[in-house]
Amino acid sequence: MSAPTTGWLAVLNILAGTTDLGELAAANAYAGTHDLGVLAALNAKAGTTNLGIDAVCNHIAGTTGLSALNALNQKAGL
Repeated sequence: MSAPTTGWLAVLNILAGTTDLGELAAANAYAGTHDLGVLAALNAKAGTTNLGIDAVCNHIAGTTGLSALNALNQKAGL
């Protein structure tokens, strides 16, 4: 059984240090970008390009082999 995770909306707001932003706005706030999709914003945050969602989230979190959401939850200390 895997550990429970916080959903995308909450974890992106936690990482961005924001509350009540939508997923796109929170991802852009976290990455310091504007008007990017979630994947593009996370790639910008990671300093990478064209990584898939699992790969970029593991890169950001310093983890390997986790699902994207689990990696970000770990990064957020959840």
